Formats: sequence, C-alpha cells, structure tokens
Amino acid sequence: METAPTSLAIIAGARPNFMKVAPLMHALSADPAIKPILIHTGQHYDHNMSGQFFQDLGIAEPDYHLEVGSGSHAAQTAEIMKRLEPVLLESKPAGLIIVGDVNSTVAGALVAKKLGIDVIHIEAGLRSFDRTMPEEINRIVTDSISDLLLVTEESGRANLLREGVAESRIHLVGNLMIDTLRRHRDQALKSGVQARLGIEPGAAYGLVTLHRPANVDDPEQLGKILSALSEIAQELPLYWPMHPRTRSTVARLPLSERIHILEPLGYIEFLAMQAGSRVVLTDSGGIQEETTVLGVPCLTLRDNTERPVTIDAGTNRLAGTSRESILKAWAEHRANPKKGQEPPLWDGKAGERCHAVLRRHFVEGAAQG
Repeated sequence: METAPTSLAIIAGARPNFMKVAPLMHALSADPAIKPILIHTGQHYDHNMSGQFFQDLGIAEPDYHLEVGSGSHAAQTAEIMKRLEPVLLESKPAGLIIVGDVNSTVAGALVAKKLGIDVIHIEAGLRSFDRTMPEEINRIVTDSISDLLLVTEESGRANLLREGVAESRIHLVGNLMIDTLRRHRDQALKSGVQARLGIEPGAAYGLVTLHRPANVDDPEQLGKILSALSEIAQELPLYWPMHPRTRSTVARLPLSERIHILEPLGYIEFLAMQAGSRVVLTDSGGIQEETTVLGVPCLTLRDNTERPVTIDAGTNRLAGTSRESILKAWAEHRANPKKGQEPPLWDGKAGERCHAVLRRHFVEGAAQG
C-alpha cells in the first residue's frame, strides 16, 4: 500500500518571506514523499509588495490566502491567528514552516504549537539585542516554541545555544534568500529597469529603502535621515522605491530633487537596481544580506543589526539614524568601500539543506517510528 505524502504547511506574509519560501517550495515540491501547502497571510496586500513576487519567483498561487491586510501589531497578529487556525485544522499538516521575523511568523508559531503541530523556524537565532524592535520580540517568542531551528549564519546558532536550545534541534543550513538571488541574478541583469528609469548605461547611482517604523513613522526622525540623504544625493543621485506608508510623511518634508521617488519594484527589477548601484542605504535585514553577496557596499540606517556576518565578513556597515552618523558612515565609505566576502553556506544550496533536515525529521523519522 502506497504511503500518503507528509503534508507540511508553509506560511508567507510579507515581501521578504517570498524570497525565502521560493527555493524551499521548489525543493519540497520535487519530493514525492512531501506535500507542501502554501499559506499566504496577506500581511503585505499591495500587488507590487507581494503579488508580483509570485510571478517573479515562479511560485504557484497559494493554497490558502488569509487576506489579513494591515493593522496594528496586535490587531494584525490576532487576525492572522484567527484566520489561520481553521486552515490548519482543515489541512492537518505534520509541521508548519515559518520564515523570518514578521507578525505572520510569530502568529503561525503560536497557532501551530497550540494545535500540537511541529513548528519549524527558518532564519532562527538572529538577534539585534534591541527589544524595542517588534521583529526582535517576534524572533525571541518564535524560537522559544519552535521544534526545529534552521539558521543562516553562525551567530544564530551561538545565540540559540546560549538561550538553552538543544544542539540537536539547531541546523545551520545557509540562506534561502541567497538561493533566490543566485537563481535570478542573470535574469535581473537583463531586466532593463535602469533604462526604463532614465538611468544612462554605466551611470553611478545609489539605492535607498526604508520601512522600519522607528525610521519612517516619526516626521522628526525621518527628517534627520532625509537631510543626510539629500546631502549624499548632491554627490550621488539616489533612487528610492518607496513603501506606501512612507509617502505621505515624506511629502511634507524637504527632499533633494536628486532623490528620485519610485513606486515599489518587483523582485527582479529591485535586484537589478541593487546589483547596479554604487551603494545601498537601507534599514532592511535582507538587503544587508543581498548586498553582501552582490559585492555592493551597504550603509544600514540603524544602530544595530541581527545579521553581524554582513559586517564581519560582508559589505555592510552600521550608519546609525542621525544626520551626523549617516554622513560620517558615508565619508568612511567614500574613503574605504567595503569589498566583503560570501559567508559560509551562502552558496545557493540552502533549499537543499532545508529539505534534507525536514525529510529526516518528518519522513525518515516517522518511518522509523
């Protein structure tokens, strides 16, 4: 009698999740012993913020779409939990795979654990040690109740061991986001986005992304950052695909005409813009990782990072969030741009290693009783 495949549900909700989910879906879908079930919470609900990613990354439409939308952290997390529970009760997966550190991540972990479903956290163990960041709370809570913890860099493993997680539950697998980057880099370089935006071939430019509430929701704080960016733009024109939430605040503040505001870009075009830029200024964790592999200098507009390997080995440097600290980091970058090197296991094979861990736990382990 043929054994039915083991069902594993995968949660994705925010833009960075899709880059991590794509190589995992490809690896699991190729295994006849595993049936992946993709659940899109709808935490990012704009087409350019998520829908476009399904096309760009070659991901099939989700099996379930919770259509949660925006809201406060509490309201959004609660709504995801409320809508996810009946989906898990209906689909009965053996495990729930969650990625990253967004509200969808912690909500999925809580619902699954209370239903007795194994929780697998991919990108576990990252720590900024700043509990004012909502993402840090999500990481800590999620890791504390996860059954399998798959980490991207050695710091994640060290953090989990220090927090008392059993070594047998921790697996260093590499970085799924880098799998996606490597798979699509050549396609991105042919996208023609620079020409579409009027950037001359070979012209120097910088790229900006900001989304963290501490940077963009307070007009006074955002004004300090814009002042620094406007000064940098006098030396290097900047292109900024802007998060919808940020536009209304920016519209009320002084901004250099050499900072070009763009609509959100799909993954392929954004990757092309990163690869062609002279420097990226960001507060995103994932972009710190991508620029390291692309060899593009990155100035992170934060006082800390949960991805220290991007500083220790990569192209990243912390720039802080004040006008003075950002301009100081810019001057240091101009004097000594970081070259960087690829961190261990960021080789495009993280999806295969994740699949191997999951197969041992859910298929081979179950077969052994």
